[in-house]
Amino acid sequence: MKTYSISMSAFFDATPEQVFRALTDSKQIEVWSGQSGKVELKKNGKVKMFNEWAKGSVLKFSDGKTLEYTWHTADWDDHIEASVVKFSFSSTAKGAKVSLRHVHLPSAKEAQSHKEGWKEFVFDPLKEFFRK
Repeated sequence: MKTYSISMSAFFDATPEQVFRALTDSKQIEVWSGQSGKVELKKNGKVKMFNEWAKGSVLKFSDGKTLEYTWHTADWDDHIEASVVKFSFSSTAKGAKVSLRHVHLPSAKEAQSHKEGWKEFVFDPLKEFFRK
């Protein structure tokens, strides 16, 4: 089955470690997203985002450097294989750069929808979170 992927980056007024924490700490996720979220930082730890609309499990992580987990949304049929979300974090002169690669998406429509969603529901709210 053909799969699709997206890549994008964003810059934040924070350290890579602060952005990593904002993406993995349940309390911080709820503040910036307005919805429940959980990332258990251990191999095969549970991932639940956006009031459990997306679920998965942690594949690997390195605090403030990388985070990878599987991703399967409530909108997808059960027979659709989970996609994989890969974050990398790095320092810049003004803060942090976060690069996202989301692979194994099931269709071009899902790839486009997720590209828009990552910006609208994650990167933009996170930028606002760090401006406060």
